Amino acid sequence: MDAAISQEELQLAARNHGLPLEALRYPITPAGLHYLLIHYDIPDVDADRWALSVDGRVAKPLTRTLADLCNRPSHEVTATMECAGNGRALLAPHVVSQPWLLEAVGNANWTGVSLRLILEEAELLDDAMEVVFTGLDRGFEKGVEQTYQRSLELDVALADDVLLAYEMNGAALLPQHGFPLRLVVPG
Repeated sequence: MDAAISQEELQLAARNHGLPLEALRYPITPAGLHYLLIHYDIPDVDADRWALSVDGRVAKPLTRTLADLCNRPSHEVTATMECAGNGRALLAPHVVSQPWLLEAVGNANWTGVSLRLILEEAELLDDAMEVVFTGLDRGFEKGVEQTYQRSLELDVALADDVLLAYEMNGAALLPQHGFPLRLVVPG
């Protein structure tokens, strides 16, 4: 079996990093030590011009600036995050991917606005089934330019602890951690 790390995996490993496991002794992981998995290029975002858009299967499409979101009642969630691919480098047969051993984990305090409240303002239609999140980061996979997207089923998206986070550990999000706004889904 050839388990050599590919050029693609080396490029992934160069832009991502895991947590030094000895840092798990601390209850909160500093932002600079928290694992990073960056799928596409980190966008340069002007927070004063950026806005969140909610559209699709809603009665009231809406747009909210970062200032609008920060001026709402905030919620804080302390969550342990672990990449779904953590340990992937240990698999046999070898899987071409970010070569994580066991270091793709971290604990952080996230502050933001409840996703549920934003979706309630937009008034989801009865036939809405999931919420699709589209990031500003863009990149190429197999020669095709793409945006980073993920979806949540409504029952997950409407959970009380799901946040649109604008702070990590009491400070504004760093660009590599999703500035200006990041979806945080504990559990």
